[in-house]
Amino acid sequence: MKEINAKGLPCPQPVIKTKEALESLKEGEKLKVIVDNETALKNVQKFATSQGHKILSIEKINSDFFIIIEKRTEKGEEITVTCEIDTKKERGLFVIVATDTMGKDESLGKILMKAYFETMLAHNLFPNRIFFMNRGVFLTTQDEEIIPLLKDLEKKGVEIFSCGTCLKYYNLEDRLKVGYRAGTDVYLEGIFYFKKTIWIG
Repeated sequence: MKEINAKGLPCPQPVIKTKEALESLKEGEKLKVIVDNETALKNVQKFATSQGHKILSIEKINSDFFIIIEKRTEKGEEITVTCEIDTKKERGLFVIVATDTMGKDESLGKILMKAYFETMLAHNLFPNRIFFMNRGVFLTTQDEEIIPLLKDLEKKGVEIFSCGTCLKYYNLEDRLKVGYRAGTDVYLEGIFYFKKTIWIG
């Protein structure tokens, strides 16, 4: 049985690690996920069931939760990830991307947008969270040059979310290729509890 230890990881890292582990398994194989708080437990549980996998058991030992998941290939609906607001935890940089291009010149703007994320990766200058809204959701669903860069940022621990209302408005709900769909709670948490917020668009 494959096992991943997601204790101490901030949302949505337990879900991301669970998703990656399940993708490496075959139908019927089992995965053990260990988390240390109820929020992570609920998010992992919701993700697994929404994707058609089966929760075989959940056991609590001291302050840790052990979740046994059986891999199923039937695809479910994408869930909206929510993160518990922790006002005591010091947070860093929150980036809001509300456009799919920088500036009024669309051709140049797309080049600049790509360079923006490439520079983050090249210089190891990572925000804690990026929230895509308005036309920014096209970057997480359709832009084949930007999506690989965002996946690399996600692997570095950057939390990537797309506005659920925006995805629905543009009929892109089933085309999300990186990160997770999120509600206003994730957006508002960033506005109020991160030390610095940067707007693009």
